[in-house]
Amino acid sequence: MSVIAPDLGPATAPIRARSVLGQLVRRPLAAAGLVIVALVVCCALFAPWLTPHDPNEQFFDGLTLEGAPLPPNAMFWFGTDLLGRDLLSRLIVGAQTSLVIGVVANGIAVFIGALVGITAGYFRGIVGAVLMRFTDLMMSFPALLLAIVLAAIFRPSLWIVALVIAMVNWVQIARVLYTETRSLAEREFIEAERSLGAGSGLILWRHILPHLVSTIVVWATLGISTTVLLEATLSFLGIGVRPPTPSWGNIIFENQTYFATAPWLVFIPGASILLLSLAFNLLGDALRDILDPTQQGRSA
Repeated sequence: MSVIAPDLGPATAPIRARSVLGQLVRRPLAAAGLVIVALVVCCALFAPWLTPHDPNEQFFDGLTLEGAPLPPNAMFWFGTDLLGRDLLSRLIVGAQTSLVIGVVANGIAVFIGALVGITAGYFRGIVGAVLMRFTDLMMSFPALLLAIVLAAIFRPSLWIVALVIAMVNWVQIARVLYTETRSLAEREFIEAERSLGAGSGLILWRHILPHLVSTIVVWATLGISTTVLLEATLSFLGIGVRPPTPSWGNIIFENQTYFATAPWLVFIPGASILLLSLAFNLLGDALRDILDPTQQGRSA
């Protein structure tokens, strides 16, 4: 009598970084996003060597005779701010702040969201109900308002701002992973593994998580864009990273009174935020098409 082996589901091919990078480069929009992200990362990593001046130095000749910021010139390529500091140097150092908060805050948010979503989707019952009702409760609060409240309670600093942003950004990925995990947990190959005596930890690690890697990668990439924008918003409102530590948001906040007479002080950091957010969105969209098999036929 022959025994038919249970269907263990489609094998999940490992995500190969070199293959994914090659496909990203072949897509014009994704390649443009990759170049922008690479430039910002290089600026952040090599900021001490790339900054032409000390970002916090107030130059004696950095203001006009009337005390106004200098426009872009040979010495200060992007001009100076209201205190006579070199704007280019502050933008380069500010890239460190934006990326650190973007990566750290989004990494914490993805970890919390994945832990909550996968746990609730797999175990369901009382555990899943409690976790998802808590997620719904967090989603009912406006993210910006909740971030403002948390930032007002804790003394703002680089790491506190990252933690505050993480605490308001984990709910979306938790909801998405909950839905996908619940669907996977009801598949035949998972039931077969349970009947063969596999424990929950083994099933989650070997059969559930590999199917969720692409979703996690895409949401992690797209989430950095949201995190960068939220950090800039908090800094612009004066409850983000404290001066003199430069961030693109607080550069706009400090110089907003010169919007009419020195527009470069607002336009350049604003354009930097826009380009970085757009770059991560382009990468996230491309990764979704590459890693999600259902999107392969729709890719241009």
